[in-house]
Amino acid sequence: MTASKLSRWLVTACWLLASPWALAQAGNAQPLRLGVVPQFPTLELQRQWGPIASALTEACGQPVILQVSLSIPQFETQFLAGEFDLAYLNPYHAVMANKAQGYLPLVREGRRELKGILVVRANSTVRSVSDLAGQRIAYPAPNAFGASLYLRALLEREHRVKTQADYVRTHSNAYRHVIAGQAEAAGGVKATLASEPPALASQLRVLYETPPAAPHPIVAHPRVAPAVQACITRILTHPEALPGMQTLLDAVHMSHPVVATYARDYQPLERLALEQYVVMDTKP
Repeated sequence: MTASKLSRWLVTACWLLASPWALAQAGNAQPLRLGVVPQFPTLELQRQWGPIASALTEACGQPVILQVSLSIPQFETQFLAGEFDLAYLNPYHAVMANKAQGYLPLVREGRRELKGILVVRANSTVRSVSDLAGQRIAYPAPNAFGASLYLRALLEREHRVKTQADYVRTHSNAYRHVIAGQAEAAGGVKATLASEPPALASQLRVLYETPPAAPHPIVAHPRVAPAVQACITRILTHPEALPGMQTLLDAVHMSHPVVATYARDYQPLERLALEQYVVMDTKP
């Protein structure tokens, strides 16, 4: 038996030992609400994450339902109140969620780090961040980590550049504001820019990148039964054992999922002292 076949057999055996019936009993079979940070329009989130919720339901024997938020500020209000049982959120959201409700990360992408980017039009005369002084920059939301929060802190602290922030709800909107001439630059991350149609992405140029951070995790509220958390973690970190799961994870940029820990992956972000740049009173 090859190593890959042995690994798949062991994972399958684990699932048989932790049967869907047992897992359902551990979680009282109550639906788990999965929240996803709305980096993209609602229909795209439903297309990407709805099948993942269905796959987790089938494998773990406990219903998982996707609960779509209309904006990042609304999503933040929901996870800070503990409304989600599971959530896919940005790295600094993971810090906020842990402090507010005790959410702990289960998995994250293992071969890619998160880098925030500032983009300008491909033919823009802007060549450095200093050229953006006083200019309007489109961001998805104040607390989008790589695409806004970290960028704004770095511009002010390290580059001494003051700009005008315009919060436009999604990464896709931010990129389009630049192309339409409604903003001189936009905040985003590499993964969302890569998801845009080539005809659109070719009209943009990356001006600046943030230092890397651990990417978005899937986190669980402490009320989720340990057996269910373990099942979800096994499924997501061994996608080869569940037909079609790898394709679903590829679509959400989690192609090589690994077990995540708060202490190693997200607690270091506390040292960035970004609290002064967090904004919670924007319009939904």
